[in-house]
Order: sequence, then structure tokens, then C-alpha cells
Amino acid sequence: MTQPASPVSPPPTPRPTLQAVLRRAHLRVAFVAVTMATVSLIMVAVIALRAYSGNNLNLLARSLGYTVEAALVFGDRVAAAQAIELIAKEEDVAEIVVTDSRGRPFAAWRAPAAGAIARLERAVADVALPGPVTVPVLHDGFVVGYVEMRGQGHQFFGFLLGGVGGILACLAVSVLGAYVSSKRVVRNIVAPLRALAGVAHAVRRERAFERRVEPAAIAELNQLGDDFNALLDEFEDWQNHLRNENASLEHKATHDALTGLPNRLQFEARLKRALGEATVTEQRVAVLYLDCDRFKEINDCFGHDAGDAVLIGIAARLRTQLNEVDLVARLGGDEFAVMLAPMRELASAARIAEDILSGTTLSITLSDGRTVAAMMSIGIALYPDHARDANGLLRAADAAMYRAKRARPGSWQFAEGVAGPA
Repeated sequence: MTQPASPVSPPPTPRPTLQAVLRRAHLRVAFVAVTMATVSLIMVAVIALRAYSGNNLNLLARSLGYTVEAALVFGDRVAAAQAIELIAKEEDVAEIVVTDSRGRPFAAWRAPAAGAIARLERAVADVALPGPVTVPVLHDGFVVGYVEMRGQGHQFFGFLLGGVGGILACLAVSVLGAYVSSKRVVRNIVAPLRALAGVAHAVRRERAFERRVEPAAIAELNQLGDDFNALLDEFEDWQNHLRNENASLEHKATHDALTGLPNRLQFEARLKRALGEATVTEQRVAVLYLDCDRFKEINDCFGHDAGDAVLIGIAARLRTQLNEVDLVARLGGDEFAVMLAPMRELASAARIAEDILSGTTLSITLSDGRTVAAMMSIGIALYPDHARDANGLLRAADAAMYRAKRARPGSWQFAEGVAGPA
């Protein structure tokens, strides 16, 4: 039975950048502002031009009425036609009709047929300009005829084209201005935000709490950067405190609280590492197991404070007697251990044990001025002679130390299987 296919999640929708959003907003604002301003200006201009055209046609009609008055009185149609044509050619007029007092046609003139542009001008004029103007022709107070005149609309059409061209030019200038403004926005707004986002990204991914945001030119963004930097200061302090706490906890987990020496846990871990390296290099590793012979007597006679002072004194002497590469640890109670790696000769381990015993036989001065003599017994085990792992080496060295303690306190012995130093 086939299992239904799991639904495929749609890919995440890409989000626009702040720069793109601000740039589009600038362009929209510029476009709307320029368009509204241009449309308002054109509407006002159209109203004014319409009124101007109506007054101009009215004046032209009255002027023409004075011109054809005599022709109407004497019935001279030819003179009237010539007068109409003479005036019409000089003005933006599409049609002139002169009628007598009874409304009968007397003379007329129409603009000659033209191309598509002229027809377009005429169509625009019919919509935008006022209708035909009609004025009476008076003679001695009596109406002898009428003059009817209709505008061509050439000037209005030219103004309209100029307005459209102005809109396009203003839009081009606005786009250029919006582009320049958007670049300033990028420099003043987007760039600081990008820098802040970069610092936040570094802090989140790389834990780079030392990074800080640079000051910004805009007050609000600068305040945001200051607050973010203050937050980073707190995070950095918290991280340092946490690192110190972890280091302190790690030190406590791997070191003896009384003597400051590494404890058994760290000693065994480093011994295992040293054995792994010795396996590759085919070298020896020596472990010295140390125990204080009279520690119980010191505690019983002088008190636990004196016992602690003795342990601290032994630890200090062991540090001074050994090299920095040698590892000294307190395993617990009055037991100590030393790791010598690499160990080239068995005689070197025996010589170091002798030096340790010589150094620890000196008296230790207590805080009250009294002195205490402490002796150490040492057992020595070597890898790979006596054991091949850390636990085996420690057990072999421990057994050798007890044999030395039983044989003669304050002495040392090798683990079983080795007769003596080579």
C-alpha cells in the first residue's frame, strides 16, 4: 500500500528590502504630488482660458458686426463675405455665419478642411470651449442682422499639449529627484540600519559581543544604535561573567581546593592522553604514587589545620622540584601522584623519586611557629613495563608504594616485575 506523499511546503515569499520600499514610496509620493499639482493647474488654466476664449469670441463678433453693418443695410453680400474672410484669416475662428434680421443666411465663412490634427483640435474645442457666440448687428438702434461665431481651438489645443508636456517633464524631474533623495535615504537611514543588522548578525552567529554600532547622523537611529550598544555591553559583561564562572567551575572540577593541584579526575584524563601519545612514539611514561607516612599522627597531635598546612607544604615542594612539563596531582587525603612523560630511562624515574624524598624530609613550619617533619613513600610504575592503561599504572604504583612503606618508610620502590633501575 503506497503512502500518500507529504505535502510540499511552498517556497518562502521574498520580502522587499527597506531601500526598495522607501524608493517606491518616494516615487509614488512624487508622482501623486506632481500629478495633483499639474491637474489642478491645468483645470484652473482651462477655466481661465475658456472664459478668455468666450470673451475674445464675443469681442470678435461685435467687431465683425460693426464691419458688416453697412453691408447688411445695403444688402451687399460680397462686401460682407470679404470682410468676414479678412478677419477670420487673422483669428482662431472655425466658422462665421452672418444672418439678416429675419435669421436668413446673408454671408458665411468656414475654415478650410485640414488634416487629422486640425480635426482633433476641433473636437477638443467642441468639448472644452464655450459654444458659438451670437451678437446682434444694430443700425440706428434697430437690429439689422446677427453674427454667429465659433472658435477653432488651435490655441487651446496648443496649451493642452504644453500642459501634457509639462506633466511629463515634471514627472521626469520628480523621478530624478526621487532617485537622488532615495540615495540620501540609503546613506542616512538604510546604511545605519544595515550596519546595525550586520552587528546583530555577527553577535547571533559568531557570538562577537565586542562589535559595536557606529554613530548615525539621524537622532532616532543614533539613539537606537546607542541602546543596542548598551545592550551589547550588558551581553558582553554577562558573557564574561559566565565565562569566568565556567572557568572557575571547570577549575574546581579539575583541581584540588586545598593545594590547587590537579585532582584525580584531571590526572587520569591527562595520563590517558599521554599513554595514547606514548603508544605512537613508543616511549615510556612513569607514574609516581606518593603517600605521607606520618599524616595521621600529625592530624592527631597537631590538629587538622596542621595537617592541611603539611599537605600545602608538600604540594609546594613538589612543584618546585619537578619541571613544568611534569604533572603533579593530589589524588585525595595524603596521597599524591606525579606523571613523567616521556621517560627515556628507568634510572631517571628513580633519581627523581630520590630528589622528591630528599625535599620532603625537611621540616614544615606551621602558622603557630612549630615545625613538623613529614616523610613520603613512593611507588613507581612505568608504561609499558608494568601496565598498558592508566588504571593499571595507578594500581601498580599504589601497590609499589605500600611495599615501600612496609619495607622502610620514606623510601621508594618500582612496581613488581622490575628488579631495580636499569
